[in-house]
Amino acid sequence: MTDTDDHRDEAGASWPARLHSLWLAAQDVRNVEDMALHVYGAMLGEDGVTAVTGTRWNGRELRYLRRATRESQSVTTTASQRAAATRREPPAADRGRAGGRPVVHVHDLAEPTPEFEPEAAVLREAGARYAMESRFRLGESDWGAFSVGLARRPDGAEDLAARLTQLSEVLVASNRRITESRAHEQRQVEDAFLAEASLQMDASLDAQETLARVARLAVPAVAEGCAVHLFGDDGALTPVASAHVAAAAQPWLAGLARDDLWFAERLHEVVRGREGTVLTGEDLAGSPFGPGTEGLGRAVLAVSVSPLRARGRALGTLTFVYHRGEEAVASPRLLDDLARRAALAIDTTTSYEQRRRHVEQLQRHLLPTALPEWPAAELCAAYEVADSSLEVGGDFYDAVIDHDGRLAVVIGDVCGRGAEAAAVTGLARHTLRTLLEDGTPPARALERLNTILIGQSTSRFVTAIAAVLAPETGGGCAVQVSAAGHPPPLVRRADGRVEEVQVAGLFLGVVAENELEPTSLVLAPGDSLVMFTDGLTEARSASGVFFEELLRDAVRDYAADPGGPAADLVARMSEFRATGSDDTAVLIAHVKGTR
Repeated sequence: MTDTDDHRDEAGASWPARLHSLWLAAQDVRNVEDMALHVYGAMLGEDGVTAVTGTRWNGRELRYLRRATRESQSVTTTASQRAAATRREPPAADRGRAGGRPVVHVHDLAEPTPEFEPEAAVLREAGARYAMESRFRLGESDWGAFSVGLARRPDGAEDLAARLTQLSEVLVASNRRITESRAHEQRQVEDAFLAEASLQMDASLDAQETLARVARLAVPAVAEGCAVHLFGDDGALTPVASAHVAAAAQPWLAGLARDDLWFAERLHEVVRGREGTVLTGEDLAGSPFGPGTEGLGRAVLAVSVSPLRARGRALGTLTFVYHRGEEAVASPRLLDDLARRAALAIDTTTSYEQRRRHVEQLQRHLLPTALPEWPAAELCAAYEVADSSLEVGGDFYDAVIDHDGRLAVVIGDVCGRGAEAAAVTGLARHTLRTLLEDGTPPARALERLNTILIGQSTSRFVTAIAAVLAPETGGGCAVQVSAAGHPPPLVRRADGRVEEVQVAGLFLGVVAENELEPTSLVLAPGDSLVMFTDGLTEARSASGVFFEELLRDAVRDYAADPGGPAADLVARMSEFRATGSDDTAVLIAHVKGTR
C-alpha cells in the first residue's frame, strides 16, 4: 500500500481529493444507501481490495446487506444470513455512542468469524483472505458496519484503517444530514396537516359536526381508522364519532368503540396516565386487533390512543388504528398536537352548545309560553334570532285578556344584547303584562313602564307598542294603540289593502316626562293588526335594499294566511336578508270573520 498523500486511483485523483469529493456528495444525496455507492467506489480503487460490504442494523437484528465488487454491485440479505446475524451487536467500547468515533476491526477470513457474519461469507465468496471492518453508530439502536475484503494481509493497515474511519465518518455525517432533512420535511408536512386540521375543526360551532370532522380529516391522512370517545354526564367514556377508510369496516369499528371491553380498558389507562400510547405486537394480545384475531381486525397491526385534554380537563380519547404496522404510526409530536387541537375544538363547540341551550332557555322565559285564545280574534307570533353571538336579544311580545274581557297585545325591543338587556326585557314585558291585565290603558301602561325604567337608572332604552282590542256588537273590534319609539304597526284589510297606523312617541327610559297619545282605529272582520320589531324592516339584501321596501307587499301576501302568517312573514324576510344582525319578532291579531 503506498503512502496516503501519494496514492492515486485509476483516474489519477489522490486520496484527499477523493475524500473531498465524498464530502461534497454527502451534501446532495437523498439517502444513505446512495451515499454508500460513492464510498464503495472510493474503496474499490484501493490496492488489494476485492470487495466491499455495508450492513445496517437495528440493535442486534440485521436490516440489510449491500455488497460491491469491481465487477458488480448488489443489495442482498438472505433469510439464512439474517437469522445468523441476529446475535450481532456493536462492540462494548462503542455501544451507546451515537455518532461516536468508528471502531475498526481486522478479521482473518481463514478462521471462523461468527462475530463478522454475514459479511465474512460474502467477502470469502469474492476471493478475500482478510477483511477490515469499521463499525459506527447512526442512532440510538441504529448502527452500521463498512467492510473491505483484501486478497492479502494489508501492509499499511494503519493507513487503510484511517481511510475506513474517514469514510465511516462521511457516512455518519451524511446520514445525520439526511435524517435531519427528512425530519424537517416531515415537520413541514405535519405542520401543514395540523393547520388544515385546525381550519376544518374550527369551521363549525356545531358539536356533532366538529366531532365528525375530527374523525374524517384523519382518515386516511393519519391512519386507516379513527374513533373519538368523550366523557358523558355519567362519567363514562362514550364513542361519539368514528371513521374508517373502508366503508364496510365503519360499522365494525363503531361497534368495537362502543362495546369492546379491551378497547374500553386501554382508553381508561391512557386517561389515567395522561400520556398517549402506541400498541403493537404483544401489546395487542387479547384485543380485537392483530394477526391472531378473526375478521376485519386481522388487518390492524398497530393502535395509538391519545388523551383529549383542554383547559386542564380530561374530555376523552382519540384512537387511531393502522393497517400498515408500527412504521406507519404518526410521530408522537403529530399525535399529541392533533389531540390537543381536537380537544380545544371539541371543548369550544361543546361549551358553545351548552351556552346556546342556556340562552335558549332564558330566551323562552322572556317570551310567553302560549298566546291566549280570544273569541273575536286569532293570534299568532314568530321570533327569529339573527345574531350568532350567543347573547340574549331584547325583542319581546305578549298578549293577555284583561278583567273586562278585552284583548291586550304588546310588542317591544330593548336596545342591545346580553344579560342587562335580558333583565330589562323581563322587567318591561312583565310590567306591561301586569298593567294591561289590570285594565290600564295602553298609553298609561307605557308611561308607567317609563317611570320604572327611569327609577332603575338603566342604560338601556326600550321601544314598545301596546294595543287593546274590544269586540264590537256588529262584528269587528275597536282598537286603542299607543307607541313609544317603535315602528308603527300595519293593518291589513280584508280586501288586501295595507295601511300604516299613525302612532308615535318617545323611547322609554330616556326622559322622565314622557306623555304618550293613543290612536284609535277599527278592525273589521277579516282585518289583521300586524306588529313587529325593527329587525323585520332593517333586514338588508346583498344589493343594499331594506326589507321595509317590500314589507307592505309581504304583509298583503301573508297576513291573512290561515296557516301561520307571522312565521311566513319572518321566513320571507329571512330569505331576503343578506346582512343585518337584529332579532325579529312579529305578532299578528286577525279579527275573525270573512277572510
